[in-house]
Amino acid sequence: MKTKTGWVRLTGRLICRSVDDIATIRAHLTEHIYLTRAEPGCISFDVVQSDNPLIWSVDECFCDKAAFDFHQQRTRASPWWSATAQIPRDYQIVGLA
Repeated sequence: MKTKTGWVRLTGRLICRSVDDIATIRAHLTEHIYLTRAEPGCISFDVVQSDNPLIWSVDECFCDKAAFDFHQQRTRASPWWSATAQIPRDYQIVGLA
C-alpha cells in the first residue's frame, strides 16, 4: 500500500527471542497502543502477534513527519521503550523524504 503525500508509514516486526520477551510485550502493549492512537496525527497503529508467537507485526501510519517524529520522541521516553528496547526490530519506513 502506498502512502498519500505527506504521510509516514512504518511497517515491520518485533522479533522476540524468548517467552520472556512475549510476556514483556503483552504487559506493556495495551497502554502503548492506547497512548499512540491518542497522539495528534496518528492515523492508524497496530501491533499484532503473528502465527509465529515470537514475531509481532507492526503497522503504523501518521499524517506527516512531525506527527511521526512526535511519536518517536514520546515512545523513547515511555515505559514501553524502557521495557522493550532490547527486543530486535525490523522496520521499513515510507514517506520520510
